Amino acid sequence: MYPSMLWNRELWEYLAFLFTVASLLSIVVNIVYNLRYHPLAHIPGPKLAAVSNIPYSYWFLGGRQPFKIHDLHLKYGPIVRVAPNEVSFNSAASWRDIYTNRRTFIKSDFYDGGSFAGRGVHSIVSERQPEVHAEMRHYLSSAFSDRALNEQEDLISQSVDKFVELLPGRPRDWDLTKGYEMLTFDIIGDLAFGESFGAIESPEPHPWIAIILGALKQGALVDVLKRFPTVGRILKTVLHYQIKKLTAETGSNEEMAIDLVERRIARDSPRKDFLTRLLEDRVEKGVSVLQLAAHTSDFVIAGSETTATALATMTYYLLRNPEIMSKLQAEIRSSFRSYDEINGKSTQRLRYLKAVTLEAMRVYPPLPFALPRVVPPSGESVDGHYLPGGTIVYTSPYSASMDPANFKDPTHFIPERWLGERSGDNLEAAQPFSLGSRGCMGKSLGLLELRLIMAKVVWKYDLELLDDSIDWHGDSQMQTLWQKPKMRVKVRDRIITAK
Repeated sequence: MYPSMLWNRELWEYLAFLFTVASLLSIVVNIVYNLRYHPLAHIPGPKLAAVSNIPYSYWFLGGRQPFKIHDLHLKYGPIVRVAPNEVSFNSAASWRDIYTNRRTFIKSDFYDGGSFAGRGVHSIVSERQPEVHAEMRHYLSSAFSDRALNEQEDLISQSVDKFVELLPGRPRDWDLTKGYEMLTFDIIGDLAFGESFGAIESPEPHPWIAIILGALKQGALVDVLKRFPTVGRILKTVLHYQIKKLTAETGSNEEMAIDLVERRIARDSPRKDFLTRLLEDRVEKGVSVLQLAAHTSDFVIAGSETTATALATMTYYLLRNPEIMSKLQAEIRSSFRSYDEINGKSTQRLRYLKAVTLEAMRVYPPLPFALPRVVPPSGESVDGHYLPGGTIVYTSPYSASMDPANFKDPTHFIPERWLGERSGDNLEAAQPFSLGSRGCMGKSLGLLELRLIMAKVVWKYDLELLDDSIDWHGDSQMQTLWQKPKMRVKVRDRIITAK
């Protein structure tokens, strides 16, 4: 009996040894293949990134991914291999080739995580199939048409005017960065669900913002775990409570959206908001309450945080550059005799305000993470580089905007570059709303909000930055969306001199 047991133990030890050797050999073969024989082996980039997803995941979870990828582009050029099967671009041509190509680059499985994924429902943001997405976009387009925008302006102005009125009474330590988030959250909530969240008047951030950010973190975590299936299974056990908390937050976000949509339907309101037109043919199009909730939840996420980011960035750079602020003040204050004259149509002629807006979105793209796409099965060229089918590709928005190859003095805030007064800038390299059939549906709405809010604030008040130590880029991190620095400002009524 004993020799048999010994033989069994020796056999298992031998098999374990063979398994270990085979595993190590497999790793070595995989490394050599990725470095020397992989179809992407010729593309420059860090060697460790070519053989492992570890570097990319570290940059992503560490909150510095846009900055790190930009550093890589500065070192290696306009095309960089950032993971074994993943390539980043930062050229204007790559925007066109990836996002408006005649052959569709479908969304990657990155979009499979996040809100409503567990309920089997996709939204306009997460839907990956081009045909289904086209149907969704056609159905939702009525909510973002020029006619709808004109009808919605009164609702937008109500929230903006309330924010402007309350601005001087804020406490000294009040954070304008969060204030902009509360404002845009109220605007988009009012448009999406027919009722304001009351975030502007509240001294504390609205709880749904934290819930939404939690849902976004879950999507980011899912993406990282998919890169390491074995490790992912272990982490799901080790981080059970943290993941359970994120999942619960995502569920709360979904339930809140469903409840708000149901309440809006029950009111049968004549007010002109997003759902006014969407509800008209909801039954005919076969759109469920759950589907509407998924869409409107994405409207809130995409339409609040990104617009607030652009507003905060504009304000920061205006206060850091008094000469630019003076030019903008002169344009706005000379264009209107009274506050009441400021509206969507009248602000369209403000060329310098538009230039400031575009420059803010260039130096600090509101959506910091890249939008991953999959090269079609037969392969395709991007910016002159042939890539095999199945390769994950994207244009890095931050790097494209901040590369000296695309913009002269890219780190300097220079609105004049958008007025045709400078040479050396490839303006098409900055695409804050993306391009093509999957470009942002809310572009016109976002630009309207930015014009109205900034014009009204600058017309009525003089602002002063209270903390000169803020480094807008250095103090920022990225967890799917920007985590921006706190910005305290002093607000004074402007002195209007009689003419």
